[in-house]
Order: sequence, then structure tokens, then C-alpha cells
Amino acid sequence: MSFTTEDVAKHNSEESLWVVIDNGVYDLSSFQNEHPGGKKILKRVAGKDASKQFWKYHNAGILKKYQSKLQIGSIGTGEPAPIVPDFTQESSGLSIVKSSYEHQPRFFDSYGDLVPFADPNWYQGYATTYYNESHVALRKEVRDWVEAEIEPFVDEWEEKKTVPEGIYKEMGLRGYLAGALGVNYPVEYTDIRPKSVLPEQWDHFHEYILTDELARAGSGGLIWNLLGGYGIGAPPVIKFCKEDVKKRVLPGLISGDKRICLCITEPDAGSDVANITCVAKKTDDGKHYIVNGEKKWITNGIYADYFTVATRTGGDGMGGISLLLIEKTMPGVSVRRMDCSGMWSSGTTYVTFEDVKVPVDNIIGKVNQGFKVIMTNFNHERLGIIIQANRFSRVCYEEAMKYAHKRKTFGKLLIDHPVIRAKLANMAIRVEAVSNWLENIIFQCQSFSEQEAMYRLGGAIAGLKALSTQTFEYCAREASQIFGGLAYSRGGQGGKVERLYREVRAYAIPGGSEEIMLDLAVRQSLRVHQALGSKL
Repeated sequence: MSFTTEDVAKHNSEESLWVVIDNGVYDLSSFQNEHPGGKKILKRVAGKDASKQFWKYHNAGILKKYQSKLQIGSIGTGEPAPIVPDFTQESSGLSIVKSSYEHQPRFFDSYGDLVPFADPNWYQGYATTYYNESHVALRKEVRDWVEAEIEPFVDEWEEKKTVPEGIYKEMGLRGYLAGALGVNYPVEYTDIRPKSVLPEQWDHFHEYILTDELARAGSGGLIWNLLGGYGIGAPPVIKFCKEDVKKRVLPGLISGDKRICLCITEPDAGSDVANITCVAKKTDDGKHYIVNGEKKWITNGIYADYFTVATRTGGDGMGGISLLLIEKTMPGVSVRRMDCSGMWSSGTTYVTFEDVKVPVDNIIGKVNQGFKVIMTNFNHERLGIIIQANRFSRVCYEEAMKYAHKRKTFGKLLIDHPVIRAKLANMAIRVEAVSNWLENIIFQCQSFSEQEAMYRLGGAIAGLKALSTQTFEYCAREASQIFGGLAYSRGGQGGKVERLYREVRAYAIPGGSEEIMLDLAVRQSLRVHQALGSKL
């Protein structure tokens, strides 16, 4: 039966109580005494659209359970209402990108060298429901820039262990830094606008394309220099800092004039975040914290103007951790570069805080609730790692495929040897498995609120992080085998593979080691599905 909103509005009393959920009209008059939340909450939405309130507390299974009993019709049409949750309540008060998708297959012109499996399949003329013309335009914009201004110089920058400051500044001027925060394009903190995408159109898939195309240069050190510290250090600031701090700090970060990093890992605390020992004690007048401690393996720390720092402000465990924004100009902050096997241009750093005096207004989030902020940040960090690892796997595969069409052994090309084709096939099937799961998870992140995504998707993202880095390691090894000695010496035809092989561990360990990720994937998913009604 079809109703209008005016029809529903007339049934707004305890005697006759109707509500609308996703265009479906429900008569809850006789259900009030059974409602677990009591009558009062139903009275507040009587005669109104209650979709937002319903999906805030319930999953689709609840609606399915009662739909046949309580639905009496729909708004504007007799068709059944779709059971699709619309999570819009944000834990941070900052809305997360939620674009409108038609879910109709779309085809775009083939793009790139068309080496099979060397690019996502929508680049090669396959159908997609995730992308539109703005994604196509951004892809070309970023690729043109990378191929002209970045990729030719990566080897040189790696040897110098740095990337020219002008490249990072260009990231800001192009709007790429503004689009790499995992939130709506922050127009309130910058006048910079992207060339190919309207700010209101920018979504998680644009950020995916940006990161993915930068990674085509085949250098983890490069992409961590440009997005590593910023992509994990700045999101907590824009989501949880006080507004006056955001207005002071964010414009410089977004423009590329200033830099930031995330300081969590310590010499004795990595994946075990709850046991950090860097201490922040409040001064007697209550206006400052005095911070003492060390942080290790901090990406971009050598370049940073700001440090998003996990500190212990309370007792033991996760309940005593707070995040503070510490500025390099504050006396007592010192940094020194670390030498690692890979990621040379990323600026990996040992950071020391000695009696650093930090204003209490620089708190990120709430006192002793920093662990929640850190956990909120992990999804974005791990997705960035997955995107990079997946593209690096493709780079290893693509380099090996192209080399196999040039190199001859025993009188024929490598590609004509079945054993080489088997290696390439095993690389390709793993890459595509990660890629398709990745696109699906990004779509889920786009559809859920951040709070819901953190809860629902944390386990899946952890599992995919482990799979992506295992795939990266596999592809680096197999590509190295195909290149032989050329992948053992720096530079030359096997230079990308040699470099990426050294960088595998930088992806398998940071952001949660593979062992931690695999365990978390199961534990978190079980917790979520038990809450959803799993019959285990």
C-alpha cells in the first residue's frame, strides 16, 4: 500500500503510532510494549522518518525480523522498502565522505600499457560500479605528473635519501594533501582546490587513486616521504583537536608548508600500543604537560614541524594514554635519522622528548582516551599500506612480465618457458584477489560512518593488510627470480624490484605486524558477528 508523508504524520500518538524507515511505513502501535528501548523513544519519532535513529542502534537483521509483521506499506510506491542501513552518526563530529553511487556498470576507455593484470581491470576496459569521470580525470592528472616529474628521478633521490622539498610543496598546491586525510575535502581550512575533482565530489576512491598512482614509481621511500607521516599524523588533528588549534595548524599542513608525523612506536613498544612509556605530567598550575620519553622508527620525523604523540597521562594500560600535538619549536624536542634496510627517503627517525612543555590545549581528543583515537586512525593507516603494497606487487609483476618479453634463455624468450608463465600467473592471481577485496572494503568505508566502519571493518582491514603484504613479498621474490642477478644489484633493469624487495618488511611490520593482523582479523570479526547474531 502506498502512503504519503502527510498520511504518516497523522499517526503520531500512542494509540496510533506509525514511523517511516527507508521509505517503508511501519505501524508500531501494538509493538510499543515489546520495544527493548521502551515507549518513549518511539514517541519521539511518531509520525516521522525514523531511519537515522533506527540504523544508529540496529542492523539489517532486525528490520528483516519485524518487516513482515509491522510493515503496512511504503512512501510513494507499493514496492518493498530496501533494507540498507544509513549510518550517519560520526564519533568525531566530522562527516566522512559518502558519495552517491548508481551501482550501474560503467565502462571507460582503456588506459596505460594494457599489460594484463598490471593495472586495476577498470583501467583496461572492464566494467566498474565504483568509479566515475572525476576518478578518470584524477588518474590521468596524477599519472602525468608522476611520469614527468617523479619517476625519472626516484633512483637519484633514493641515493640521496631525500625527496626535494618542491615535490612535497607541489603535493600541497595540487590539493593532494588536502585529499589524503580520509575525510571530506577540508574546504574550511584551505583555499586550495584540486584541478580534476570538485571538492564536494572528493571521496575515498579519489584518495585510493592518488596513493596508487604515486606508488607506480616503485619506491616506498618516496610515497612515505610524501604521504607517510602526513597520512597518519594529520587525521587525528583534523578530527579531534580543538578548533583554534586546527585553524592554526591545518592550513600550513595542507599547503605543504609544514609537515607532521605520528609518534606511537617506542624502543620497547610497537604493536603493543597499550604499554607505551612516554610520560606526560601536568604542571601544578594545570596549564601544561611536561613530556619525557622516546619514539623510534618514526616516518618523516626528521622533516616534521609537528608530532602527534601518544603519551601516558594516566595509569597503566590503554586507559591511561592521551595524544598530544607537540611542536618542533618547543624546547626539548630532538630528532636523529635512522638507517634502515629500505625506505631511505622516508626520513625514519628516533625522536626524544626531554622536559618538553606542551599547552594543555594541544590535547588531541580527551585526556586518557587517546587509545580510542589511535584505534580510529588505524583503519586509514592500514588501508594506505594495503594500497601501496598492492601497487608494488603489480609493479614487481609488470616489470617481470616486460623483462620476460625481452630476455632470452636456451634459445627462446623467458615468456615462452612454462615455468616463467607459472610464476607470472601466481603473482597475478594474488594481486587481483587483494585488489578486488580492497575495492570492496573502500566501498564499505564509503557507505558506513567512520564509527561503524571502525567497528564493522577493522577485522577485514587487518586481514587484508596481512594478505597484501604477504602478496607483496611473494611478488617481489618471484620477480627477483625472473630477473636473476639484475634484481640483486641496485639500479638498471631490475632496480625497482631490488628496491621493493628491500622494502617488504617496512610494510609487513608497521601498522600492525602480519601476526597481529591475522589474529585481529579473526578476533574482531567474531566479536562483530556475534553482536549481529552469529549462530556459532
